[in-house]
Amino acid sequence: MPRFNQSALVIAALTTTIAALAFPVWSYTDRSGTGVSNVAAGTVNTQWGPLTASDRDLIVRVRLAGLWELPAAEKAMAKSDSATVKDAADHLLVGHGDLDERVRKVASQLGVEIPNQPNAQQQGFLAQMDAAQGEAFDRIWASLLRKAHGGIFPAIGAVRNQTQNTLVRQLATDTNQTVLDHITMLEKTDAVDFDALSNGTI
Repeated sequence: MPRFNQSALVIAALTTTIAALAFPVWSYTDRSGTGVSNVAAGTVNTQWGPLTASDRDLIVRVRLAGLWELPAAEKAMAKSDSATVKDAADHLLVGHGDLDERVRKVASQLGVEIPNQPNAQQQGFLAQMDAAQGEAFDRIWASLLRKAHGGIFPAIGAVRNQTQNTLVRQLATDTNQTVLDHITMLEKTDAVDFDALSNGTI
């Protein structure tokens, strides 16, 4: 009988230890890709459905996109002589103007902290545009923006597919439509350097 009790105690202790080790791994599994400002938060319940780290990350990325792409569009309006570049810039102004208003409202409703200025990489993109003139400006402008829009596409689709939060799902739907429109308009400029995009030099 004592041997049985000792075995039972050992099994119970091992089970407790394994559970204690497993819980932190499980509780952090949805945090990959979270913006720095939201990295401390896990999945939380809201009246619109669960809000995950991936949901918050998309909200932050949509906000960041507007913070640098709106100024970029304004630069094109002021600096470019190309009608197609200006047309694409107009689509960016309208699209991101609308999306930025929506994402700020969604962030407020869900209590998600969002940035108020572009990140360092995006500020670097704007600096490249400031330094360029003429056709070089058009090429840098269209290529950088095409790269950015192409980069966020997979994240939008993944969140749209997986989220259970109705506000985030609608934001992802709206963002997807806007990004596709912008990609189409940027490609119509004939200024996108696809070779540089494919080999990672832009």
